[in-house]
Amino acid sequence: MPTFELTTKQHEANRVIAGHRYSHLFGGSRSGKTFVYCRAIAARALKAPKSRHLIARFRFNHCKTSIALDTWPKMMELAFPRVPYVVDRTDWFATLPNGSEVWFGGLDDKQRTDKILGHEYVTAYLVECSEISYEARAKLLTRLAQSVFQVITGPDGKPTKTLLEPRMYSDCNPTTRAHWSHKLYVQKVNPETGITMGDAHQYASLQMNPGDNLVNLPPGYLNTLESLPAHLRRRFLAGNYGDANPGALFDEATIDKWRVVDGELPEMQRIAVGVDPSGQSDRDEGATGHDEVGIAVVGLGVDGVAYVLEDSSLAAGPGRWSKVATGRYRAHGADVLVGEVNYGGGMVESVIQTADPGVLYKAVTATRGKVVRAEPFSALYEDGRVRHVGRMPDLEAELTGFTTGGYVGERSPNRADAVIWALAELLPGVVRAAQMEVSGMPDDLDYNYGMVA
Repeated sequence: MPTFELTTKQHEANRVIAGHRYSHLFGGSRSGKTFVYCRAIAARALKAPKSRHLIARFRFNHCKTSIALDTWPKMMELAFPRVPYVVDRTDWFATLPNGSEVWFGGLDDKQRTDKILGHEYVTAYLVECSEISYEARAKLLTRLAQSVFQVITGPDGKPTKTLLEPRMYSDCNPTTRAHWSHKLYVQKVNPETGITMGDAHQYASLQMNPGDNLVNLPPGYLNTLESLPAHLRRRFLAGNYGDANPGALFDEATIDKWRVVDGELPEMQRIAVGVDPSGQSDRDEGATGHDEVGIAVVGLGVDGVAYVLEDSSLAAGPGRWSKVATGRYRAHGADVLVGEVNYGGGMVESVIQTADPGVLYKAVTATRGKVVRAEPFSALYEDGRVRHVGRMPDLEAELTGFTTGGYVGERSPNRADAVIWALAELLPGVVRAAQMEVSGMPDDLDYNYGMVA
């Protein structure tokens, strides 16, 4: 039989969970948050026959692979080894011996969301709620309406029946203090109005970090987290909410929400490589303090969504970065390489053609500031019409530095600029619409917004 014992921090989490109607666990990666919530749901389900419980992520595939096929069976084997259960792999719910059900769902598809909203639950758990909107949480709250009784054995050995109080759980690797989970559970204010909630005593949160779960982590895992860039260490190691940039055009939660981490990509109808040179010469290569050359590969899928496929940016002189850029062009079967020529003028085209004469090259010139060029694509990120394939921490750190008041990042956002150039090439209609909104120019004129081809 497997041996099992909760960590000290998980015992503390259980006290928070038991004492509040709404609880939120936030902190670093693999800190035991999901395990302790799944265990709490299983315990509630076993105490209340025919009760129904929901575990949901933004994407159903993520919920299926990370919870239904991973954390849940591991938790049941360790915490409830004698309890049999059956998982329906059509509608994806687990049935326990007393008739209780634990549903696994995703909120990324209207049909699946409608199916979830068609049931009533006594427990709802939002996993990685940084990817889930406050509106979605509010809708699920209306389905937290199942009335069921739990059976409790008293000191005299006799069972008694009491109503099982509804509970809503959530967890996340924290993004910024602008996210609704920080406002709701840490500040205890309504995320939409900013007014202190009348039932604030019903809300509680607890920070849990990898260091609290060392006994269950593989050797060297903390060292891996410590090697991450600073903004990722803040989220996944220290488990802290970050400062929100006022007027940010792109934010961590939105990028996370639409990130593609598994599954197949659609066929690409067009692929562009964007290049944003830094002005560094071959003589400068290897010197410290130089900005990187932005090199990004972006594809436009047949589904109309733009996918950021690769960030290949590097600090190098023209002789080297031109080979990297043309190499990515060939590797991805790209249709065009777009290069910004404010630095070096014709030099950019020259080094590209020298590296690979067969590359279709298009020169663009920035006529407006970086923020102005980036702004038209902010709404596309928000709506999921631009998605990152995998994690690109350095690129994403630059994107989150763009605000309506200017760029607030530490260094020049050449990586982000390369993505913007590629997006502008693949989605010229977005650029054109933004220019129309600003200037009222007729749409039959041939121009670009903030750039000249």
